[in-house]
Amino acid sequence: MPIHEFQVVGRHVPTERDANPKIYRMRLFAQTSIHAKSRFWYFLSKIVKMKKSTGEILNVTEIFEDKPQKVKNFGVFIRYNSRSGTHNIYKEYRDLTRCGAISQMYDEMASRHSARESSIHIIDIKEIAASLTRRANTKQFHDSKIKFPLTHRIAKSKSTFVANRPNTFFC
Repeated sequence: MPIHEFQVVGRHVPTERDANPKIYRMRLFAQTSIHAKSRFWYFLSKIVKMKKSTGEILNVTEIFEDKPQKVKNFGVFIRYNSRSGTHNIYKEYRDLTRCGAISQMYDEMASRHSARESSIHIIDIKEIAASLTRRANTKQFHDSKIKFPLTHRIAKSKSTFVANRPNTFFC
């Protein structure tokens, strides 16, 4: 299921003692709005003394990318629990959308670090300029004259049996 970005707004239920409780807003990456609400209560209970039964959700909206046709660089700050402890990591990705960069991050963390989605906490994601990127893997695509050669192309032959071998290298 693809990842979506949601904005969840919630607060403590108004009481006689506090008629206007403080409102909290979070931007979360989740598969559905239900998952986003669940993550909202999970993180909010760690920040302030509040839980789902004493709070209320005011609004859940999906956030869409402004320019989904433009390739951008994203810097992702995450914290994850491994088998040996808790680690903070900064990673860079090139993608069209923030959700695409987060999907890449989840795939990479699962493959390289065996980290499950539930053990990964996204602290921040920022769109960064090409001059501010740190990782060599991201910088290699900043060349304006970059070429992607099409190797091992096989030309279609008109007949089934041909006397000579196919040429797979074309200039």
